[in-house]
Amino acid sequence: MSSDSTQVIAAVDLGSNSFHMIVGELRHGQLVIIDRLRETVRLAEGLSGDGELSDDARARALQCLSQFGERLQSMHASSVRAAGTSTIRRAREDSTFMGEAEAALGHPIEVISGIEEARLIYKGVAESLPRNDGLRLVIDIGGGSTEVILGQGPTPRSLESLDLGCVSMTEQFFRNGQISRDAFEKARVAARLELRPVKAFFRNAGDLEAIGTSGTILSTERVARSLGLQESGKLTLATIESLIDLVCEFDSTSALSLSGLSERRAQVWPGGLAILAEMISVLRIPALQVSDGALREGLLYDLLGRLQHEDARERTVQAMCARYHVDQRQAERVAATAQVLLTQCAQAWNLMSEFDSMILSWSANLHEIGLDISHDGFQRHGSYVAEHADMPGFPRAEQRFLAFLIGSQRHAIDMRFRKQLPRAWREDALRLVMLLRLAVLINRSRSDAELPAIALSVSDNGLSLRFDGDWLAANPLTVADLQRECLYLEAVGYKLEFG
Repeated sequence: MSSDSTQVIAAVDLGSNSFHMIVGELRHGQLVIIDRLRETVRLAEGLSGDGELSDDARARALQCLSQFGERLQSMHASSVRAAGTSTIRRAREDSTFMGEAEAALGHPIEVISGIEEARLIYKGVAESLPRNDGLRLVIDIGGGSTEVILGQGPTPRSLESLDLGCVSMTEQFFRNGQISRDAFEKARVAARLELRPVKAFFRNAGDLEAIGTSGTILSTERVARSLGLQESGKLTLATIESLIDLVCEFDSTSALSLSGLSERRAQVWPGGLAILAEMISVLRIPALQVSDGALREGLLYDLLGRLQHEDARERTVQAMCARYHVDQRQAERVAATAQVLLTQCAQAWNLMSEFDSMILSWSANLHEIGLDISHDGFQRHGSYVAEHADMPGFPRAEQRFLAFLIGSQRHAIDMRFRKQLPRAWREDALRLVMLLRLAVLINRSRSDAELPAIALSVSDNGLSLRFDGDWLAANPLTVADLQRECLYLEAVGYKLEFG
């Protein structure tokens, strides 16, 4: 059990080929890594074209997550962040897998976008290497996708997630594990085509430090070192070409055996090598430095930032407010009123988590982003932006939560959209959206005049609003809005009273 001065935190990376877990102990503000676990699960191998996971892949994944969950429980981890990447993004959302996975791990699992994955990878690399304020190009070849990030110092500038992965590439071009020179050539052409839209930007970035991370690149560096093909700790195109020549001497991945190459990695290595060769060639990288830091470290340090109140989501909300020219004073009015209402009903409605307060505040700050597109139906435009924009720090489910709140801030509440949220969030989402709607309605005049004291009491299916003095009599438009709101809330099973 951690003492008052220590805290155990952990991150879990549900990758397409392997699952990773990293555990750290926060000692007097400093993070010390105390455990790492890795299991080859080959999740992408079990994903069908229509998004169904095979029974074997599900079983491997759930067994691994159960083991991770046991370790987390025994270590008394107080905060855990788990993220699913490419294969889980492509898996059918109406399957039971995510519920079973969360139950096995004992913690919620976020499904993160490719861009969010890239941001976290860059953070993991930046935290794992000596500080460098110059330009950095980071490449991560995963099982189902490849992330390419250009950054400066600790800050990513441009992030790309490409539909290239060592598992998917091996399955497509090295069918049944058969290795040939022709298969390598076809795989490299496919990688080259995928890189075409992004190569100019990354290639013309100027003098930079190129860094590679994760399984394919770490394994390649280890094999090259074991075979004496390189001594500098960096990978060059010549080294990769030599390794491809050696691999082509084998007929199949099952027979592939080289010093430093594990049997599990050999099954997907040809596809990864083809991607790596084209990355170095197309992006004109003289030498690729290798780093142990990757997504799991990025998750851990991002979690640490949240615990220390350095939340990337806050920066994202501020940036979106500026980008969509939000009326900041109005946003602050609505946010302040929403928090007053939340404080009064948090216990009765079980909205006492920090996340409930944060998501309500973020939605209030962003509720008018759609106005920058059109006043007509601006809540729908804002909802679309919140769901589909690249929002660093936000997993996909949280973006949908924001989109539901923003899209339901006025007029009828679309309960079909609520059904896209995780089941555990649905009741909270409906109650939070009612608080946001009331905050927006009460501040509709956009006036800086101080609002009267507002008393809110709630029950399982009702709300009662009381205002001081003669404020309602002096604001007939607000009364009309509240009368209309009674009908909107009645349609979703809640009764609103006011006076």
